[in-house]
Parts: sequence; C-alpha cells; structure tokens
Amino acid sequence: MVQVSAALKYTLGRIGLFVAVLAGLWLVDMNVFLKLMLALVFSAALSFFLLRGWRDEMAGEIAEAAERRRTEKERLRSALAGEDETPTDPTQAPDSQR
Repeated sequence: MVQVSAALKYTLGRIGLFVAVLAGLWLVDMNVFLKLMLALVFSAALSFFLLRGWRDEMAGEIAEAAERRRTEKERLRSALAGEDETPTDPTQAPDSQR
C-alpha cells in the first residue's frame, strides 16, 4: 500500500470539501462570486472540525521534519567548528592522529 503524506491528504480533503460545498450552493440562485466566497468560508469552517485528525498529523510531520533539520544543522555547525567528537575506531581517525 502506498503511504500518502498527511499534507497531501489534508490538502485534498480541503479541496474536496470546497468542491462539495460549492456543488451544494450551485443549485441556489445567486451571483457566482458570492457562491465561491460562501463555499470558501463554509468549507474552511467544516474542515476545522472534520479534518482535525489529518491537520494534527500534518503538523506532527512538519514538526518532525523541522527537528531533523535543526539537529542536522547543529551537527554540521559543530563539525565545521571542529567540536565534533573524535572517532573511537582507529581506522576512522584523521591522518594527523595516526
């Protein structure tokens, strides 16, 4: 089974809600611009309640990615500053320590 990212699920859910609300409003006799604006507002309100799980899942994925980037950035900064740990394996030691 294909693993779909939470951001894609949430985005498609938001678009689907917008289309569903717009389809419901399409039967009402009013200005097209007003239909679009109402569909946008109503779908946003519905997504707040109906898509909470996917939104929380997406926020978690974003937080994990940010933490990985922050950790990697700190590791690279310490390596560039020469503060990285010296390897315990003698085959991994720099040439000046052999």
